[in-house]
Amino acid sequence: MHTESIRIWRCLGLAGMLALPAMPQTPLVGTNGAVRINNSDVAVLETHEARKDLPCTVTPAKPELGFDLRFHTHYDVSIPLNDLAGSENQLTILFRVTPAGADEPSFFIQRIHVPMMNEETKGDATLSGMVELGEGNYHVDWLMRDRAERVCSSFWDSEAALPAKDKQMELTLPPGMVEGPQVEQFAEEPPVPRDDGSQPLKIKVLVNFAPQNADSAALRPLDTQALVTMLRQISREPRFGKFSLIAYNVQQQKVLYRQSEADRIDFPALGEAVQNIKLGTVDAQKLGQKHSEVEFLSNLIQTEISGDHPDALIFAGPKIMLDDSVPDDQLKPFAAAVDFPVFYVNYNLNPQAMPWRDSIGHAVKLFKGTEYTITKPRDLWFSVTEMVSRIVKSRHGRSTASGLQ
Repeated sequence: MHTESIRIWRCLGLAGMLALPAMPQTPLVGTNGAVRINNSDVAVLETHEARKDLPCTVTPAKPELGFDLRFHTHYDVSIPLNDLAGSENQLTILFRVTPAGADEPSFFIQRIHVPMMNEETKGDATLSGMVELGEGNYHVDWLMRDRAERVCSSFWDSEAALPAKDKQMELTLPPGMVEGPQVEQFAEEPPVPRDDGSQPLKIKVLVNFAPQNADSAALRPLDTQALVTMLRQISREPRFGKFSLIAYNVQQQKVLYRQSEADRIDFPALGEAVQNIKLGTVDAQKLGQKHSEVEFLSNLIQTEISGDHPDALIFAGPKIMLDDSVPDDQLKPFAAAVDFPVFYVNYNLNPQAMPWRDSIGHAVKLFKGTEYTITKPRDLWFSVTEMVSRIVKSRHGRSTASGLQ
């Protein structure tokens, strides 16, 4: 056996046109933590010669920046089902990703159980794998083998690069870093050193956790990724010391989670609350009430705008297209008392399909707030950066004004 002291990650996201049950994803760990790889697999990876003993076609994708501010790259591999016909089989995929100029690659492995199939089975099985990258250039050595030791291998180079105009963006993976896909979107955030020189800024965030498609019956990770990333960026700001968070769903007319003036955002607790959303279900008593969603939103805004006195109030979520907007006469009495900045981070993947202002945008305009449309990852980063700057400037301005009185 050949031994290499390297990390090995799990290859996720494998699926097929024919369901191929996956075996548990297991790292290849040997004595003292060293990874052990078959000599035959090492030979295939080292030769850099494409093989087709096991017929397959590998199509790598260009790395793309996600709303979590890290590059995602994947590959698709197709294999004719009649080449897997016969008794039960097992496919083992092994590949390594090596950053340019680095000696230590990252390895990924996946085992897929193939059920018994007859030789008349038609079509292709399509599998896929994914990794996450920091900026940089990478080389990928990839192989797949079955129990008969038939091998398919492929090799390619990949570049994860920000455009020149976005170079100031701070990504969540350092250059040359390779990781497996993040499974838990609401994982605990590491502690952040806070500024001790001044009174901490208090931030209140109201997040509508709802799908991009209002008719969707489920809340997908894609629907929540930008919102969670925004919360993480806000929570990492050293000058922010107190966080109030209200997670709600307008369709259900329900506050899902509330956290008041905490030292940090409790992401696991938030995730647990969000996962309990049951779209399409509304209290029977509210079904008979005309404009109940508008009333829920109006009461929520009035309560949170007139409660404690934060240094900024941030609304976030997809657009809410209700039958009516919240009546101006209900909000105007509160608008005059708002002396802190109000923002709306509108997560809208298809702004052309919905270009008009929604119910929250109408309210934020009444409060003389600022609305940001988030369509791409760069929109999110620059909007949060600008919000932080304006919040700090506003607090400084109020402190200066009070000192002159």
